[in-house]
Amino acid sequence: MSEFSAASIEQQLVAIRRQLHEHPELSHEEYETTEAIRGWLTEAGIRIKDYGLKTGVIAEVGGRNEGPIIAIRADIDALPIQEETGLSFASKIPGKMHACGHDFHTAAILGTAFLLKEQEQALQGTVRFLFQPAEEKAKGAKQLIASGALEGVSAVFGMHNKPDLPVGTIGIKEGPIMAAADGFVVEVAGRGSHAAVPEAGLDPIVTAAHMITALQSIVSRNVSALDSAVVSVTRLHAGTAWNIISDKAVFDGTLRTFDEHVRTTVRTRLEQVVNGVAAAFGTTAQVKWIEGPPPVVNDQKWADQATVTAEALGLTVVQPLPSPAGEDFSFYLKEAEGLFVFLGTAGPEEWHHPAFDLDEKALPIAASFFASLATDALRKLADDRLRGGRQHSEIV
Repeated sequence: MSEFSAASIEQQLVAIRRQLHEHPELSHEEYETTEAIRGWLTEAGIRIKDYGLKTGVIAEVGGRNEGPIIAIRADIDALPIQEETGLSFASKIPGKMHACGHDFHTAAILGTAFLLKEQEQALQGTVRFLFQPAEEKAKGAKQLIASGALEGVSAVFGMHNKPDLPVGTIGIKEGPIMAAADGFVVEVAGRGSHAAVPEAGLDPIVTAAHMITALQSIVSRNVSALDSAVVSVTRLHAGTAWNIISDKAVFDGTLRTFDEHVRTTVRTRLEQVVNGVAAAFGTTAQVKWIEGPPPVVNDQKWADQATVTAEALGLTVVQPLPSPAGEDFSFYLKEAEGLFVFLGTAGPEEWHHPAFDLDEKALPIAASFFASLATDALRKLADDRLRGGRQHSEIV
C-alpha cells in the first residue's frame, strides 16, 4: 500500500487551477491550455509523448523497468457559459467558463504526475497521463483512442468533481456510475392549410403533440422498475403564423440510460411510437439519433482496490447514486478495464451552472488519491502477471 501527500504542492495546484480557470477554452480549441500543460510537465521533468494531437497532452512517468501500463485521464475543455461567480480569478474570456470543473481535474492530475515523478524509480510499471480535449462534445476520448494513446494500457482511471459531496469524501461504486447520453430529433411532415380549414391539410403540430405525450409511456411500460431511463423532449418548433397550419413540425430531446439493453429497447420503442403515431394521423416522420457516449460502467475489482486505497488515506468512501449526465470516459472502458470516481468538492452549484465553483482544498486530496491508486494498481497488475506466469509454468 502506497500513500502520497500533496500538501507540499497544494499552493502550486491552486495556482494552476486558477490560471486555467481564468483562461477557459472550448472543445477542440484548447491550444493555450495544451501549451500550459506541456509547460508544467516539462518543468517537472515529465516526458511528453507525441501522438499527433492538435490539442491535449499525453505524458508518462515510470517505465524504466518492464511492467504494466495504466492510464489516468483528466479532461481539459470548458463550456460556452458566461461566468457569474464573482471570483477574483473568474474567466477573462466572455461567454466561456470552466463551469464543469475540468480546470480542477487538470490541476489535480498534474499534481498526481508531480508526486509520481518524485518516486519514479520505485514504480512497478508506467503511468500514462491523458489530458483529454473535447469531453463536453463527447469526441475527445475517441480521438485519443484512435491516436493509439490507450495501446498497452491494462487499466484506466478517471474522476469527476462532485459538488454535493463534502471535501474528503470519495464516491466509489462498481457497475454503472454515469449514463449513456443520446439525443434525438424528430421531424414530422404533414400538409399545410389555412387554419380555418384544417380538414384540408394534415396537421403536424397535433401529430407531434400526440407523439410527445406517447413517448412518456415508453419508460413506464417498457423499462423494469429495477432499471431506469429518462426520455425528455426539450424543444418543439413549428409554424410561421397564427392562421396557418404548418406543413412541418420538429421536436428534439434526450435519452438517458445506464444499461445497453435498456438503451437499445428504448431507442427501438421511440422509433416505433413516432412512426405509429405518424401513420395514425396520415403524416410521416423521421427520427435522427445524435449518438452520445455509452454508460460509464466500473469494474468491481478496481472499485474494491480504490476503496482500500482511499480508506488508507483517511478518506470517507461512499457509494454514490449514479449520475444521469453523460461522460465520454465510457469509451475508454470499452477498451480497457478501469474505474471512474466522484471526488467531493463541496460546491455551491451543480455542473454547468454560471455560478459553479468548488473547494480547492480537494485538490491535494485528489492528487494524493490518484498517486496512491496508481502505485497500488501497478503493484496489483504486476503481482497478477507474476502469478499468471507461475501458473502457466506449473501447467507446462
